[in-house]
Amino acid sequence: MRNLYLIAALICISHALHAQILAKDSAEVYNPDSIRAILDKRPYFTLFKDNYFIGGTTIGKKPTSKNSDVKFQLSISQRLTKSKLPFDTYLFLMYTQKAFWNVFQKSFPMRDLNFNPGIGFAHLIVRHNKYIGKAYLMFEHESNGRDSIESRSWNRVTFSGSLLLNKNWEAQIKAWIPIVDGRNNKDLVKYCGYMQLAANYRTNNHLFNAAAIVTKRGGLNFNFNTTLELSYKFNNNENQYLFLQYYNGFGENLLDYNRFHSMLRIGIVIKPQDFSAY
Repeated sequence: MRNLYLIAALICISHALHAQILAKDSAEVYNPDSIRAILDKRPYFTLFKDNYFIGGTTIGKKPTSKNSDVKFQLSISQRLTKSKLPFDTYLFLMYTQKAFWNVFQKSFPMRDLNFNPGIGFAHLIVRHNKYIGKAYLMFEHESNGRDSIESRSWNRVTFSGSLLLNKNWEAQIKAWIPIVDGRNNKDLVKYCGYMQLAANYRTNNHLFNAAAIVTKRGGLNFNFNTTLELSYKFNNNENQYLFLQYYNGFGENLLDYNRFHSMLRIGIVIKPQDFSAY
């Protein structure tokens, strides 16, 4: 339970910091200096990916204590520098933790915990004096902290970018060079792939969001891990959304990366100020 208290505290801190961020519409006109000024005014510590707490069950089967669970994610980042590095980049740390909790089984065991720290450079993309997206170059580690035959781990050098198509739509691409050093998951890339594509949509008032994320698995086949998400908030003064997530494919967690899952879960999510990152 100690991990849960820590997660709750960090989410509260991130939420409080998020409320202090000065919101900017992507259609506004900037120059590079004003972009840097906006960045420097933002909190150094903030949300990175979505932070959520959701529960659900397997699609197509009768819900049981064995095929139903709770999934939650904490994701934060800490900027280490101002945007004064070469190519107008800044250095940052990020940490994402994803948990799969069998709350419907006796003693509420944690099925798997996936730890994903990383360090990298980020660059705000400005074209014709308009902010149009971000680019990242990162080194990431991911493991589940177990030993023996249940140990899973890998490292990745990741390249990612997001592009604002307009004020309602954003497209993302992420590719990686995998460094698989785990003894018990040497075929991890076969199931978790080399790249992913994502599309984000949100309404003008930011009350409704939708996203689709597809990850190309290994091989030349037309095979993907797919995530679909819907979120809605009832009050624009808050940052807590009703959240629905559907996952279909392999690699949802590290322990069972080579097992197929088709899961539908519902709960709440706290989102970063910009479009969600994946």
